[in-house]
Amino acid sequence: MTTRDPQAPHVARLAGLIADETRAACLLALLDGRAWTAGELARHAGVAASTLSEHLGKLVAGGLLAEERQGRHRYVRLADARLAQLLEDLAAQVSPDAVVRPRNLRESSAGSAMARGRTCYDHLAGRLGIAVTDALTGLELLRQDTGFALTDAGLAWFDTVGIRLDRTGRRPLARACLDWTERRPHLAGVAGAALCRHALDAGWCVRIGSERAVQVTATGERALSELLGIETRSLR
Repeated sequence: MTTRDPQAPHVARLAGLIADETRAACLLALLDGRAWTAGELARHAGVAASTLSEHLGKLVAGGLLAEERQGRHRYVRLADARLAQLLEDLAAQVSPDAVVRPRNLRESSAGSAMARGRTCYDHLAGRLGIAVTDALTGLELLRQDTGFALTDAGLAWFDTVGIRLDRTGRRPLARACLDWTERRPHLAGVAGAALCRHALDAGWCVRIGSERAVQVTATGERALSELLGIETRSLR
């Protein structure tokens, strides 16, 4: 008699929660790392508020979303970074041939912006994320030969730039995250999150539109060129 793995029911429940197009759309939207209202997610997913509320209830009850209330508004966000990693990894498994072609200029522009630069939960992704990762590696601030790891020079670089790295938690200092548009790993983990947060706070990047897309500013182009030697044309 075969003993069933005790994890099987939990994996099946997790898969069942994700395996709905509306819920998947909400989870992917929340990869921007921000909290969204139920109304915003309903418009994004193209469903009625009542329908979306039912889906959110399941995701909150299943532990995939954290819920916050401010006055009359209900906000939800991804429960943690581990779920964000799972979602990004799943998205990276989708064949490029399976991605639906944009139906109009607006969708095409949004897709191009996401590929150029975006946030993946709390770190940089797209061509921007890859450019930063490649630059850190080329300057021997980041190693990729035995998994992602900051070198001593890399730790010093973050200190010099004024980016504080919290080493007290259980989250890896540096981690590879497979980029679903570039099909290559970009920097995640504590270092990736801190760098992304600094880039937004310092005005190197700004969010554009209602998606996860970010755009490098003129200030950011100068900073990334001076600090990492990244060519301006690769950021546009």
